[in-house]
Parts: sequence; structure tokens; C-alpha cells
Amino acid sequence: MMQTTIKVEGMTCDHCKKAVTGALKELDGVQDVQVDLNTGKVDVSTNKEVSKEAMADAIEDQGYDVVS
Repeated sequence: MMQTTIKVEGMTCDHCKKAVTGALKELDGVQDVQVDLNTGKVDVSTNKEVSKEAMADAIEDQGYDVVS
């Protein structure tokens, strides 16, 4: 299991959390997603290699900004 943390701006509510979680879970290999609205951090657990670019694209497609 691999863990990736992504910093995201623009998430403010439960809807944001669901949109980001849903988009990431559609990526092949993503097992779990934990979103912390207070810190803007998204922790992604994967069972195989998933590029950070693919994760960032999925998040940005939902209208949020990936900052790191």
C-alpha cells in the first residue's frame, strides 16, 4: 500500500469532500481517500503506482486547485 498526500485549495464543504473523493476513487489502484477540509490535505492510499499527475488532474477536473 502506498500513501500520497496532496495539498488542495478551494475545498470548503462536504460536497467538495465527496467530489474529490469520488474523482480519485475512479482512478485504477486507488483504495482509500481521506480529505481534511481544515488543512486542505488529501491522503490517497493506493495498491499500485498511480501518478501524482493523474491524481491532480482528477482533482482539478472537479474545479479545485492542487498546490503540491
